Amino acid sequence: MAIFRAIYNILWGDLITIPLPGGSSLGLSLLVLILVPAGIYFTIRTRFLPFRMFPEMVKVTLENNKKIGQEEREGISGVQALIVSTACRVGMGNLVGVVAAISAGGAGAVFWMWIIALVGASTAFIEATLAQIYKEKDPLYGGYRGGPAYYIHALFLKKNSARRHSVLAVLFAISGLICWCGISQVIGNSISSSFENAFCIPPIFSTVILVAIAAVIVLRKNATVKVLDIIVPIMAACYFFITIFIIVKNIGQLPGVFERIFAEAFGFRQVVGGGIGAVIMNGAKRGLFSNEAGSGSAPCAAAAADISHPAKEGLLQALGVFIDTLVICSCSAMIMLLTPMEMTNGLEGMDLLQTAMQYHLGEFGVIFIAVILFLFSFSTFLGILFYARSNVAYLFGDNWLSQTLYKVLALVMLFVGGLAAYQFVWDLGDVGVGLMTVFNMIALIPLAPKALDALRDYEKNRKKRG
Repeated sequence: MAIFRAIYNILWGDLITIPLPGGSSLGLSLLVLILVPAGIYFTIRTRFLPFRMFPEMVKVTLENNKKIGQEEREGISGVQALIVSTACRVGMGNLVGVVAAISAGGAGAVFWMWIIALVGASTAFIEATLAQIYKEKDPLYGGYRGGPAYYIHALFLKKNSARRHSVLAVLFAISGLICWCGISQVIGNSISSSFENAFCIPPIFSTVILVAIAAVIVLRKNATVKVLDIIVPIMAACYFFITIFIIVKNIGQLPGVFERIFAEAFGFRQVVGGGIGAVIMNGAKRGLFSNEAGSGSAPCAAAAADISHPAKEGLLQALGVFIDTLVICSCSAMIMLLTPMEMTNGLEGMDLLQTAMQYHLGEFGVIFIAVILFLFSFSTFLGILFYARSNVAYLFGDNWLSQTLYKVLALVMLFVGGLAAYQFVWDLGDVGVGLMTVFNMIALIPLAPKALDALRDYEKNRKKRG
């Protein structure tokens, strides 16, 4: 436990503390020190891709690829890969995580969350493009597989090497599997708690039903993507349109909300009061770990796409960061900030969010949040088991036994989490994602020129097409 706690503190604790005016300080964790500079570097190297190529991201998402019909496609489509990664990005963190960021850092944290999303989009492009470049055929599920374990392997081992595994790739794969087990427990606990609060359903009943539904989907060969194709667009659209309704209902307050966001992001009051460090870091941390850019998770889905050019999948995954942070996280922020402060003072987590929704929509708001949390969390569970496929295959080879055993382990963790919350397992998930990020970034920077070459090639071909 002492070793585990030490690793946790190195990854998530304040490694460097910078004093700021007014007695405040800016604490920088190892992950922030890795991801923010890397994101800025990739943004410059891609010639500010998030701004320059945003219309192209939307175009690639909307285009109807007539050359490859579903019956001819060997794997999932690029948009389906985006849906899988969005299912994981848009999870519980977009609800409770945003609430926690605003609670700790004030409205100004939202601004820094937006900035981190713009930086993270370039990182997401690089890792998704590399996942496409180094993908392999999947003999078990059909189509393709890949992700950081595979491009890390390619970086450190020669093509004809007798060694089956790279040490760093193995460490990444193990970290991912540990992380996703931890997240499974968190998901089970979140869903059972929200259903108990909203509908007075005992946790044992909601958990048994949840695990049974999940088992039917994940233990079937290729049901996960089909289910996510339905769930993710519906849940994102419902949450977005309910937020639009709330904004329209409170349209007069909107200028004041934006004024508060920008004032508290740079505000004199926060500097003098010693809180500017909390504002910046809570927004930055929430942005970084909500959009997952750099953690190596989304490339596991990106590699499975059968798409005409690697850079196209990179553009799709960059758009996924925008969907997660600039749309869904902003929805949660607006619901919070349009609620009178006197109603939410002293509240935290789901209580705070449910109170805000009750203010805007009455009892329907509490029920709506419980249902949305279920959809967000359940889709995350399905998504992480899709991610796990390629990592299990890298570690244990192509066999159904290892694939099924990991799914059963995740279902057990889902069940355990539904009945009780174990802080150690929550921390285990955090350590897992932190280690994934470190191992992924070690390979991402030296391999980035490959992704940049793919981007130049894509833009060159686009110019030729006119």
